[in-house]
Amino acid sequence: MSAGDDALLADVRDRLLARPGPVTDADIAAAVRAGGRVLGAAGTLRAVRAVRAELTGLGPLEPLLPARGLTDVYVNGPDRVWVETAEGTRQVPSPFADDAEVRALAVRLVTAAGRRLDAAHPCADVQSAAGYRVHAVLPPVSTGGTLLSVRFRSPAGLGLEDLVAAGTLHPRTAELLLGALRCRAGFLVSGATGAGKTTVLDALLSACPAHERIVLIEDAAELRPAHPHVVGLQARHANAEGAGRIDLADLVREALRMRPDRLVVGECRGAEVRELLTALNTGHAGAGTVHANSAAAVPARLAALGALAGMSREAVALQAASALDLVVHVERTGGRREVRSLELLRERDGVLGTVPAAVQTGARLEPGPGWDALCRLLDRPLRDAAEPAPPDRGPRS
Repeated sequence: MSAGDDALLADVRDRLLARPGPVTDADIAAAVRAGGRVLGAAGTLRAVRAVRAELTGLGPLEPLLPARGLTDVYVNGPDRVWVETAEGTRQVPSPFADDAEVRALAVRLVTAAGRRLDAAHPCADVQSAAGYRVHAVLPPVSTGGTLLSVRFRSPAGLGLEDLVAAGTLHPRTAELLLGALRCRAGFLVSGATGAGKTTVLDALLSACPAHERIVLIEDAAELRPAHPHVVGLQARHANAEGAGRIDLADLVREALRMRPDRLVVGECRGAEVRELLTALNTGHAGAGTVHANSAAAVPARLAALGALAGMSREAVALQAASALDLVVHVERTGGRREVRSLELLRERDGVLGTVPAAVQTGARLEPGPGWDALCRLLDRPLRDAAEPAPPDRGPRS
């Protein structure tokens, strides 16, 4: 568009922002026509789309959305914009003229989600009405200008068969996980940020028996399992006066009154681990995700989270070993995400550890020391092992 068109759109945007209530596409088109410039039908449609992007969309970032497989956009400053797709991460030309434009977009996205982003609150993490996650940091907390990260949800949930087709899951791993669901094993999906934990958990929940009632507890609603009986609960941040906060621990307690067959915490990252482990030791099957560099690091991670809730290491070990059976570890190499191992959680003398049961090596799924125990848990014949399993030497602490 020309400079005159840009000025017109800026004027239309400012006038519409000053109006109370929601703004429709018809309102935008009327405001464009009232601007006095003759744009024609096609020009008016382009103008409506541009103003809509400025008002409720991603503004200058909106043209990136048609990118196939787009999962994240990272703005590291006005001249450094990166996108992540299934092919990996790459830098793209920046649509921003200066840091003021980045800051204006970040403030609008955060404000639209009901939070503040200003000098008094320079960091914010929100979920938009459209479903994407927005994280923003302002200077001087960020040293190179305004930082903005946007994570998009998959347009359609992926099933286990889709993950097998994509190479995320080995076919035999998928069979083992289906067996774990049938026997109502408790499990955690572990991995680093962006490894694909939510995608894997979503697919597993979609494969749960249709008669089960699944209650989801999340800080920001991201799980969307294709299951007929799902109830979602989402945490709420405090308002500007510091009131109204509902955290994950509160939601776990609420969920127990909803008669769940399967209780799911989207991400265990704080003191809510105490309520979760307590709930799962009262007969509820459970699942969740946890950040960890490896499956073997999950016990230490749980111990650290339990400490936040005032639990001793021994208490965490005993409760976790009783409530959880498996760790499903996901890793990302470049743009490729893979379930690399299934490990059993075991407690011995007050110490929680893991025992590798099945490990993906290249294109092969190799049995580990816990293979026989996994087969017994899933009620599978031991002869299903591709190779004899090494002896079980106990958990790794």
